[in-house]
Amino acid sequence: MAREKPFWKTKKLSEMTDAEWESLCDSCGRCCIYVLHNEETDEVFETDIACKLFDVKRRRCTDYANRMKQVKDCVQLTPDNVGALKWMPPTCAYRRLAEGKGLPTWHPLRTGDKNSVVTAKIAVSPDLVSENDLEITDELLESRITRSR
Repeated sequence: MAREKPFWKTKKLSEMTDAEWESLCDSCGRCCIYVLHNEETDEVFETDIACKLFDVKRRRCTDYANRMKQVKDCVQLTPDNVGALKWMPPTCAYRRLAEGKGLPTWHPLRTGDKNSVVTAKIAVSPDLVSENDLEITDELLESRITRSR
């Protein structure tokens, strides 16, 4: 009996159901931290500062349904914009599929283990600081850079 191919191999991002789309998120949390993007050089730098709605332990938004109302610069990923968001991590399933790449071997949809993103060391550090605890300035952000991509 032939195995059916998984949806991410047979569908375009625009053809996925809401449930399929949401399941692509590996819960790494890397899109919920402050990221600096130098548009001249295209360099991207991650900080250790998390969005005020980000739950570090669960690596999830605490108010996902209303995040766009509560966080002025929160970006909603769509099939139309995900390919253009160069600040998204290169490990992001949405970005990878938009670029014609497959899901990485550690992705929870492939492993069946929601913690595989942690085991693979892709998830954000549990030592993040919430933006609620800081006064965000450009100088602060630059001093909190943890890695470049």
